[in-house]
Amino acid sequence: MKTNILLILGHPSPNSFCSALLNAYKKGVERTGAICKTIYISQLDFDVNLADGYKTGKTVPLEKDLIQAQELISWADHIVLSYPNWWGFMPAITKGFIDRIFMPDFAFKHHSGKIFPEKLLKGKSLRLLITMDTPKWWFYLIYRASQYQILKDIVFGYVGFDPIRFSTFGFMRKSTDKQRSKWLKKVEQLGTKLI
Repeated sequence: MKTNILLILGHPSPNSFCSALLNAYKKGVERTGAICKTIYISQLDFDVNLADGYKTGKTVPLEKDLIQAQELISWADHIVLSYPNWWGFMPAITKGFIDRIFMPDFAFKHHSGKIFPEKLLKGKSLRLLITMDTPKWWFYLIYRASQYQILKDIVFGYVGFDPIRFSTFGFMRKSTDKQRSKWLKKVEQLGTKLI
């Protein structure tokens, strides 16, 4: 049985290194015979604002592009999300995308008498490819990779993704062509393993 791979670009620019990382991963996937599809968040037409959230129960109806994104997420066995770390987290458009599509009855479901929700995206794995202008050692030692703990426990783990793996690339501003080429080859290898 072929594996369905969904690549999601969370960088607003289609010409970013994040895009190059996704393309490298796709190149590796193509060697496996798996089916690969891509979402470019910046090309979707949707309101990033969740508005009242779940407070009133009147969340903004999903736009056509977000409905299609949900269908692709349901279709996928493995998802790869690539974005830059800006001000300690993902770009606003990427966070807005997650806010809007990880809705009740799609990503999770609350049941009466239960503290924790049912995880509706169980059975899917996730790889995050994250670039940053922070030295990698500083991100782990000083910031303690706190962003990753939030993503693993509060965001993606909450809806059922498992395993959740991270690849960190930094620091970008000081990276050489040789270093970037090495990173791209590493990501291509991840693609051949579908992890």
